[in-house]
Amino acid sequence: MEVHHISPEWLTIERVKEIIGRGMKLELSDEAVRRITACREYLDRKMQDAKEPIYGITTGFGSLCNISIDHDQLATLQKNLVMSHSCSVGERVPDEIVRLMLLLKIQSLSYGNSGVQLATVQRLVDFYNNDILPRVCQQGSLGASGDLAPLANMSLPLLGLGEVQYKGELRPSADVLKEMGWEPIQLQSKEGLALLNGTQFMSAYGVWSLIHTGRLMNLADRIAAISLDAFDGRIEPFGKEVNEVRNHRGQIETAAVMTNWLEGSELIARPKTHVQDPYSFRCIPQVHGACKDTYYYVLERLEEEINAPTDNPTIFPEEDIIVSAGNFHGEPIAQPMDFLAVALTELSNISERRVYQLISGSRGLPSFLVAKPGLNSGFMIPQYAAASVVNQSKGLCWPCSCDSIPSSQGQEDHVSMGSNAATKLARVVLNTERVLAIEIFNAAQALEFRRPYKTSPVQEEWLAEYRREVPFIDNDTVMYPLIEKSVEFLRKQ
Repeated sequence: MEVHHISPEWLTIERVKEIIGRGMKLELSDEAVRRITACREYLDRKMQDAKEPIYGITTGFGSLCNISIDHDQLATLQKNLVMSHSCSVGERVPDEIVRLMLLLKIQSLSYGNSGVQLATVQRLVDFYNNDILPRVCQQGSLGASGDLAPLANMSLPLLGLGEVQYKGELRPSADVLKEMGWEPIQLQSKEGLALLNGTQFMSAYGVWSLIHTGRLMNLADRIAAISLDAFDGRIEPFGKEVNEVRNHRGQIETAAVMTNWLEGSELIARPKTHVQDPYSFRCIPQVHGACKDTYYYVLERLEEEINAPTDNPTIFPEEDIIVSAGNFHGEPIAQPMDFLAVALTELSNISERRVYQLISGSRGLPSFLVAKPGLNSGFMIPQYAAASVVNQSKGLCWPCSCDSIPSSQGQEDHVSMGSNAATKLARVVLNTERVLAIEIFNAAQALEFRRPYKTSPVQEEWLAEYRREVPFIDNDTVMYPLIEKSVEFLRKQ
């Protein structure tokens, strides 16, 4: 059994992908245990000597920050916080993203700046390792005082409240805790706030989206190379000199990747009668490249976010400082996630345009990619479907981070709406995957009309693998299962 040790070492998105993908278990490192314990002991000492109120520790929350709480009610204060804030609504968060929420919350608490008990963090580790997944819904967070509502729902089962998904069933958490032989956690001062403040809901969606975006960026290039060959396109726009002279990283990388995918292609080497290709082919380096540059930028911002404590107040035991500030505010990742939604939509937009060109009856390809158009509608409607999906993604590109609705009686007067940026980004990811699946569906069909010429050996091998899932279409058939198989094919890559 592989184990990942939670520690202060930099956690990359690639490492998160490995942890989730390989089903690794989590274990707190000695350094994480030391930091968590030292911070809790410091906070306990500080509470005994404190003469001034400390936000969220000896006071109420939000606009109730000026109301002091008696020492014997501090545990009740934290439990009440978790219960009252458990207001996430709407569709359930997928299991894979709940796992990411648990992982990222454990990581954030492990730095020793949050004041939680070691037992609380260990119970989150136990939930993760035993695949006990709290029931969390997608809506309800403003992305400013952290992801309050969804993180409260995530934290309820620690107290024996709420529900968890366990062994394929949604069950009361109290029953599962009893089955596991665990007592509910008795929260101490600051702990409810440490659990609920933070950006782990939006970060989990952001990390999930980045993992899949990296895969889709690679697939977009490979599928576009097939489309280019099927359209009898030109290779010159992918040359080294013309792309390096502009000096954009993503553009240079895309041109090189496309050239590699087409190495040895008989089709690309054929003499061409046309001087130029439409932009959706000729400008692949520029458009795909810009999308990659956005991806790299967002990757950096999200990695910075998941490698930090983001609750409030922040505790610095060695400096004897407790600071009430705003590190829970989601703006640093809300804007990048909105940006990535735009990039992915552009990736799907140009993909749909290539689909349209392939079915247009140009350059010797039959209309709608069937031998007998008229009797057969062929690939007419998959392009409609792609256009519809792209339109929806364009609508989702309105930046959530541009909006703010004040809350908590004006105390929280500017919010990031980063949670909505995150959930809509995930939707755009899935939309982009569907459009790329429709492109490979069309491109593979179009390529058959270029026989006996072949594309590159590596692409022919990949297409043969695809053909084991999705056949060539001679006459009209039910299309949606083939589109679904194309999506599944891409997910296995």
